[in-house]
Amino acid sequence: MPKPPSAADLVAALALQDPAAEPGDDVRAQLVRAVAAVEQPERRALTLACRASAQLLAERVPGRTVELRVPPYAAVQCVAGPRHTRGTPPNVVEVDPLAWVRLVIGSLTWGEAVRDGRVRASGERSDLSAHLPLL
Repeated sequence: MPKPPSAADLVAALALQDPAAEPGDDVRAQLVRAVAAVEQPERRALTLACRASAQLLAERVPGRTVELRVPPYAAVQCVAGPRHTRGTPPNVVEVDPLAWVRLVIGSLTWGEAVRDGRVRASGERSDLSAHLPLL
């Protein structure tokens, strides 16, 4: 049985991938899964996994009602509805990076992440549980 690719292998593959490729492409999905599977992922792999998966959420759930923040790696706006134009948005979700990739693949539930403090959500539209997991 072949050994699954490491996060480093996947990061290298992403460097060779067409920049116009969609975030849901197989290599990116593999990267997110590889990063979620380890306790201490490589920083570059975690960065790419967070950015790709946050962008995937923004594409699948377009809008400007909620701001998802995965500091220091990613921030996107998503969810249709009233949009904000200045200052801090009324609906903000801030997620620990490793918790985010685990939410994306479904190895962590929204409820668990909120209870553990790995997700901080404010605003009436900030519950993203209906949109997760993404992969």
